[in-house]
Amino acid sequence: MKRILIAGGAGFIGTHLCRRMLAEGNEVICLDDLSSGSYENIRDLLEKDRFTFIQQDVIDPVEVAGPLDRIYDLACQASPVQYQKDPVHTARTSVLGACNLLDLARHTGARILLTSTSETYGEPLVHPQPESYRGNVNSIGIRSCYDEGKRMAETLFFDYHRQYGTDIRVVRLFNTYGPGMLRRDGRVVSNFILQALSGKPITIYGDGLQTRCLCYVDDTLEAIVRMMETDGITGPVNIGNPVEMTVKEIADLVLDLSDSRSGIVYMARPQDDPTRRCPDITLAGRLLGWAPTISPREGLRRTIEYFRDE
Repeated sequence: MKRILIAGGAGFIGTHLCRRMLAEGNEVICLDDLSSGSYENIRDLLEKDRFTFIQQDVIDPVEVAGPLDRIYDLACQASPVQYQKDPVHTARTSVLGACNLLDLARHTGARILLTSTSETYGEPLVHPQPESYRGNVNSIGIRSCYDEGKRMAETLFFDYHRQYGTDIRVVRLFNTYGPGMLRRDGRVVSNFILQALSGKPITIYGDGLQTRCLCYVDDTLEAIVRMMETDGITGPVNIGNPVEMTVKEIADLVLDLSDSRSGIVYMARPQDDPTRRCPDITLAGRLLGWAPTISPREGLRRTIEYFRDE
């Protein structure tokens, strides 16, 4: 049994991770300020002896009594709609949150993993994006609070590793989706599904030819856990599904799977919205023996059923 702290544990991916770690017999401490996570996500877990919930903002110093074996840093809003509402807090969450959790890892000797993002590549000039690509990021744009915040978090992780010997792991996630996504998430999959199920027009920003690669949450979770438990690596490692789809193709697939008669409307594309996004997952295959197993069609079918039931 390991004693595990999951920062952002009441969020979308965090909730799935809490449940998996408990199912594997571990003790889980979930830390979340509930700004994007939900108390309802973890309500049933509060009855379990090996689960503790701490409501706290990760930008404040994190103190946990007793030893820790693992720390997962998932504590940052990932939806542009959400993180742009308070960009200063978003940047502070990535940077100060990383410092606080890294300090805790130093104090306890725990191994710590950062869930970084494909947004570190910005508007990529290399396609698909390998981990060696340094990116093309607008440092002063409306998405910079998240993009640059995560880039700085990665810097801190590697500086703690070099300076203090902290045992770190860094993964870069590409468009994770699936059951448990928030209704107010504001990203392509949840927006399209909710609009299709409610009979409202599906809204595409731009011409719909920009691409995304959708990775089902179970696949993402498996990669995160493998990364944490594989010795001798630090990352960063891309985690995503290399099946590249246009936003229009995603909309058409959602309409087909949901049997919706919704139409499609086009609106202006937001500033710095990337035109192409696709991970090179060669490194994940070589180091982790990992590749996604759930196709976008099957994953979207499951996600639509979740939203329909909700």
